[in-house]
Amino acid sequence: MTIFRGPPTPYIPDDLTIPQFILDSHHPTRPVRPHGIPWLIDDVSGTKVGFDELRARSNGLANALKIQYGIGENDVVCVFSSNHIDYPVLVWAAHRLGATVSTANPSYTTDELVYQLQISGSGIIFAHPGSLEIAAEAATKAGISHDRVIVLDSVAGSPYKTVSEMINFGLRRPVSYVERRLEAGEAKTKLAFLCFSSGTTGKPKAVAISHFAVIANVVQLAVHHKIDDPTIPPEEARFAVGEVCTAVLPFFHIYGLIVNLHFALFCAMSIVVIPKFNFTDFLASIVRYRITDLMIVPPMLVLISKHPAVKNYDLSHVKATWSGAAPLSIELTLQVSKVLPNAIIGQGYGMTETATAVTLMPPPQRLGNGSVGTLMPGCAAKVIKQDGTLGGVGELGELVITGPNMALRYHNNEQATKETFVDGWVHTGDEVYFDVKGEMFVVDRLKELIKVRGFQVPPAELEGHLLGHPYVADVAVIPLPDDYSGEIPMAYVVPSTDVAARVRDPKEAEKVKAEIIKYVADNKVKYKWLAGGVEFIDVIPKNPSGKLLRRILRDKARADRAVKAKL
Repeated sequence: MTIFRGPPTPYIPDDLTIPQFILDSHHPTRPVRPHGIPWLIDDVSGTKVGFDELRARSNGLANALKIQYGIGENDVVCVFSSNHIDYPVLVWAAHRLGATVSTANPSYTTDELVYQLQISGSGIIFAHPGSLEIAAEAATKAGISHDRVIVLDSVAGSPYKTVSEMINFGLRRPVSYVERRLEAGEAKTKLAFLCFSSGTTGKPKAVAISHFAVIANVVQLAVHHKIDDPTIPPEEARFAVGEVCTAVLPFFHIYGLIVNLHFALFCAMSIVVIPKFNFTDFLASIVRYRITDLMIVPPMLVLISKHPAVKNYDLSHVKATWSGAAPLSIELTLQVSKVLPNAIIGQGYGMTETATAVTLMPPPQRLGNGSVGTLMPGCAAKVIKQDGTLGGVGELGELVITGPNMALRYHNNEQATKETFVDGWVHTGDEVYFDVKGEMFVVDRLKELIKVRGFQVPPAELEGHLLGHPYVADVAVIPLPDDYSGEIPMAYVVPSTDVAARVRDPKEAEKVKAEIIKYVADNKVKYKWLAGGVEFIDVIPKNPSGKLLRRILRDKARADRAVKAKL
């Protein structure tokens, strides 16, 4: 029986919460942060935040949440914000009280946020000023009183409390909570996060992630990268003490939350917190703060390799780029290496359900070769072939993975949990193979998710929504390859009888398509929009049991694009 294994599992404490691990304790793999190296840097203002301030603000906010709202064990706090210098403060304050944090995409529509609030059972919302209107509307619909909506920064004329006001209140009052020390092994089951991940059917699911899983992945990453290893020459060291890392990846996304935030802080790096991605502003930030490490996704690397503005910035100090959330091709890797000749360019593989990274490019390798790297310490993998047997070296099959960093389950979704989390193993839905060196290559997705700039878009969600439009009799949504986004959604629509005759006129057909596209844009977060357009079709291909045959439509779309390209 072939089971692919990473190096041995390192020591991982199982009686600590995340803030106890990050703020209150030391680990053998953790480098010492010299005095004067900030933890966080605000990209816009240049404000630097160190350990003492972070710890004090977290404790002050925890005290205020306890006194003013009675937040405690197993309550759920929703963070509905773009990246902000107080984001970790919100997370760690809730964790100090034994509460769980549900991270939400600040671009969500009201109904999308309401769904997350209800599924997670959130009782308080921390909202960025730019998302406050949606947060307030969602709170009303979800039955959350508006005094439980807290804004991260002051807003003129706003009746809502701010985070800083609460922190100041908490710091002026006697400590009203007793932080619980977990029993040995309890961190493995104690919930830290409910992060939402899209499946192939229905709406996003809340992935239940323990404190132990996050701590485990931080330690696994440290061991894999040989952090603070004195035998490695300084010029080859990865994530070295005092280096500066971007935080443009959203903290609500698992990659940004665990790898970009918690792991980088563990490594004694400084993180430049960037609230919103604008490419030329991003380039300016890299230069202004002498950023050495870029944690990004392939669409950003496409811009680095092709955007004309890049030549106006000296990026020679960039030491590494780390890509995830979507495949990074060999071709793009080589293009980026010409622009960043001094940089390591690597990628990894992970999921919300695996509490992030399970493979990464190993040291001392400096350029990716199309693989997603080797297994993390403590991880084991099986390749399940179509006939149900285990695949060996070079054989294709579904990746099934286990390790100390696996999520626990889907929250309040027993059926989906049974399908994905089986006896401690996570069925990923991705088709992979391992080579003789233990490197993993991702070939295709067996699940029908569309990956747009690293974000998951379940076709079934869009199809269900589109079927509510009067012009749509039947529909199938497929991914189209896209240079920038990786993939974009496209819809094949069988028009309803009311418009079937109308769409025979090309001008009228375009009007109908525009209305269908707008119907999605008005109700879904931007990455779910039908950027690939709408095409009309007489019938949606299905198998005898009624399952959509999306592969046929994908092939048709590619063939149609090839024909148009020749014209």
